[in-house]
Amino acid sequence: MKQILLLEDEENLNRGISLKLEKEGYQVFSAYGICQGMKLFQENTIDLIICDITLEDGNGLDFCREIRKISSVHFIFLTALSQEIDMVLGYEAGADDYMAKPFSLTVLISKVNAIFKRMSNHDDRMSSGEVIYLKKEMKVYIKGKETSLTKNELRLLLIFMEHPKQILSKKQLLDQMFDINGEFVDENTVAVNVRRLREKIEDNPSNPVYIKNIRGIGYLWDRDIII
Repeated sequence: MKQILLLEDEENLNRGISLKLEKEGYQVFSAYGICQGMKLFQENTIDLIICDITLEDGNGLDFCREIRKISSVHFIFLTALSQEIDMVLGYEAGADDYMAKPFSLTVLISKVNAIFKRMSNHDDRMSSGEVIYLKKEMKVYIKGKETSLTKNELRLLLIFMEHPKQILSKKQLLDQMFDINGEFVDENTVAVNVRRLREKIEDNPSNPVYIKNIRGIGYLWDRDIII
């Protein structure tokens, strides 16, 4: 299930968007301010952010810039500001799309569905450095040679490659690995699988170029993804 973070401080609009997205089958994490939104982003594996520009505790543009330092997650701005300069600033901050209020919820949902459809249509083959992941075939190639990975290692690699440049905590990885197959995985299993995956895809696991350990926080896939 795709996970969406919604930052909107107008309570009725927040509720309306959340309900509409949930009816479409998405999991929605609602926030009314930047501090709450950042906490939710750090605690969950977010696939899309929908964010108002003017929030109760700050500016959505600044929030977007901070997110862009750690993640390439898709980002849609909502705002009552409709001047061209405001749109330009939104895109320069790192937004993928922009909707000026008032807007149709149906149009917003169409934009969200279109983003995820594009992701689904184009992400069957993902490459990063010398790593190629074929999702439909569940095959991984390193330096052009097929590499044998266990089911858990394949799950883990997919999670990392679907969220490049985004710090993922052990809890986030744990939740994602659990959600994929409904099996119990403890935090120690996550660490073990990260180590084993490194041994298979890294030339020097002690000095990794793909999966980096962010001390006290989690792990980071530190290479760009080409789909």
